[in-house]
Amino acid sequence: MSHVLHRSLVQNYPTAVKGDGVYILDANNKRYIDACGGAAVSCLGHSDTDVIEAIKAQIDQIAYAHSSFFTTEPMETLADFLAARAPGTLNSVYFVSGGSEAVESALKLARQYYVEKGEPQRKHIIARRQSYHGNTLGALATGGNQWRRQQFEPLLINIHHLSPCYAYREQLADESDTAFAARLADELEQKIAELGAENVMAFIAEPVVGATMGAVPAVADYFKRMRDICSRHGILLIADEVMCGMGRTGALFASAQEGIEPDLICIAKGLGGGYQPIGATLVSDEIIQTLRQGSGFFQHGHTYIGHATACAAALAVQKRIESGQLLDNVVRMGELLQQTLVDQFGDHPHIGDIRGRGLFRGIELVKDRDSKTPFDSGLKLHAKIKAAAMQQGLMCYPMGGTLNGKDGDHILLAPPFIITEAHVDEIVTKLNLAINQALNAL
Repeated sequence: MSHVLHRSLVQNYPTAVKGDGVYILDANNKRYIDACGGAAVSCLGHSDTDVIEAIKAQIDQIAYAHSSFFTTEPMETLADFLAARAPGTLNSVYFVSGGSEAVESALKLARQYYVEKGEPQRKHIIARRQSYHGNTLGALATGGNQWRRQQFEPLLINIHHLSPCYAYREQLADESDTAFAARLADELEQKIAELGAENVMAFIAEPVVGATMGAVPAVADYFKRMRDICSRHGILLIADEVMCGMGRTGALFASAQEGIEPDLICIAKGLGGGYQPIGATLVSDEIIQTLRQGSGFFQHGHTYIGHATACAAALAVQKRIESGQLLDNVVRMGELLQQTLVDQFGDHPHIGDIRGRGLFRGIELVKDRDSKTPFDSGLKLHAKIKAAAMQQGLMCYPMGGTLNGKDGDHILLAPPFIITEAHVDEIVTKLNLAINQALNAL
């Protein structure tokens, strides 16, 4: 009997014992190709020697120093690295231990900014349905996944949720991308007018929606419209790039691909590639200057912020990605993965949509392609696909509740940036076997 409180109390998990590039080996020496990076985390695979050596070297110097007493060289250098590459004036970086903490930090920074700016009435946050922003209470409230929120609703703060930019489901048949983006922008304008622009604090969104809907990019100009609306009303724009950022979509910052400069960006996952737990919130000069001229400090903190070993690991990960020009491989292999998925599943009677950007791809399953009717949620098709994929030696990220938190199934693929053409073939071949095995078991 395990004394670990695992995610599932009724499931037995294989024991991971070794990493070998894009593969994980279990205690029985079975190999699994990691086609999802765990949860879009393992961007360099599981055995990068440069990163491992950087971690060892940092531990030989100092593993951890509390940030209320010291700064450290790896924390300063990593912050310099990110600020130099971030959009616009996002020149300050607050390091945490994961994505939920990064979002919580962004929300608190936004609130404190307005308090110190002399606009304490600004308290409303606007987000989107079917978003995912983390599992701590503030982040969970901000996210729009009903299944994750449901039993904790009495504990959650009130957040206002709008329609997602989900073209496959939400765009009308005769509606152009421009008209769709305009309609969603009007919805934001109407919500701001309802709440009173002077009372709205922030709008938060994922540039490419990850776990909850499965790699859904926005249509062109959507984020430019949202940025313009926020700017006109003095509202902060928070980009949650925890899953889609740090190169996953082919650029270090997904916001840059949308041609916008957010006021705050949340990152994690690919920042450290799984070699150490780390996340961060990037902050604009305007916010920092307001706090500096006011209280002079950020009223927030965690024990492990700016952890020296985590920062050293993340810096090594980012240097490896840059020196190896791996973002070029993300674009190239992402296009190949998309085309291979289309070739394999484009005519599949139960695959409704294949979407994404870079090495961040989603497949939506449907009972009927023409009507886009989802499978009965009670069938738990996503869980059957995951189990079948593991039998095949494939790690993918299937989820349920794609449409509304209850109905719909999708599969998220987010393999390491180091994959080759052979890996793409292996992923799609094994995925095909797993999908058909699960469908045949219904």
